Amino acid sequence: MRKKILAILRSSGSIPVSGERLAEKLELSRTAIWKHIQVLKQEGYVINAIAKKGYVLEGAPDKLFPSEIDAFLKTKWLGKQLTYKETVTSTNEVAKSLALAGAANGLVCVAEEQTGGHGRLSRGWFSPRGKGLWFSLVLTPPFLPEEAPKCTLLAAVAVVKAINKYKGVEASIKWPNDILLEGKKLVGILTEMNAEFGHINYVVIGIGINVCVPKAMVPKELRASAISLADAATEKINRAELLADVLKNFEELYDLVLKEGFAPILVLWRQYSSTLGKEVQVVAPDKTYVGKAVDIDRDGLLLVDKGNGVLEKVVAGDVSIRAVNPKRSKYQ
Repeated sequence: MRKKILAILRSSGSIPVSGERLAEKLELSRTAIWKHIQVLKQEGYVINAIAKKGYVLEGAPDKLFPSEIDAFLKTKWLGKQLTYKETVTSTNEVAKSLALAGAANGLVCVAEEQTGGHGRLSRGWFSPRGKGLWFSLVLTPPFLPEEAPKCTLLAAVAVVKAINKYKGVEASIKWPNDILLEGKKLVGILTEMNAEFGHINYVVIGIGINVCVPKAMVPKELRASAISLADAATEKINRAELLADVLKNFEELYDLVLKEGFAPILVLWRQYSSTLGKEVQVVAPDKTYVGKAVDIDRDGLLLVDKGNGVLEKVVAGDVSIRAVNPKRSKYQ
């Protein structure tokens, strides 16, 4: 009900909306409307009551409440079901439990803080309260399990397209799942799947975007390699709006995959790649070598030319890719 009250106040802009009008539209008593308004104020919404005229929404909290996301959301199905938590161990863990319980395709789980966020190869992900976007998507795709890893590439393209809209930002994708800004890590993506032979039960895609993490807050061991969007952007960033943009991009790309397969996504991924054409060091459990990253194949595997005319296929789950003689960032 409070979401509906906010929607009415937002649509009215600076024009006051009387309690009587709200009560009529929502079929509630004026007393019930007043109580809902008080709760919204406690949540951080600035709602001014103008005598004999009504209520005006003058400000909203910097929170990822479903009502805030809904104000910007332009999707048809992705994010129409939102689960919001103040603090979680990991949004992926919450999303997986909801998926196991039968959550619908397109559910989004978002949190203000993760206390145990993690990325690929079990690496941790620093996720302080209110300083980023920490969220997970639940999908029940119709394609085969071997196609699922390419959802990570799709997510990377969706995120880059959204963050590069901000002035001063020119992010790129480091294979397979990192998004870099000025050579530093801005975004991490982790895709997890539950499947059986020939059938995907669900795919959960976790995305962590450093939006405005102060340098002093970042653990010392991460400061040399991490960056926030606010460090480069020359305009203010609204977290709810950014999340809505990512979801819109993702939905459009996912619907494209259902129609045409992943080939168009791979084309877009190549355009944003900071890995292809570069000398890289491949660090695998059983070997380490240097070569030139020349392309990705139809499965999204990195093709590395070791200089002997043979292309080595690199599997994302088994290795770490490092640039050879990377350029120093202006933020270092």
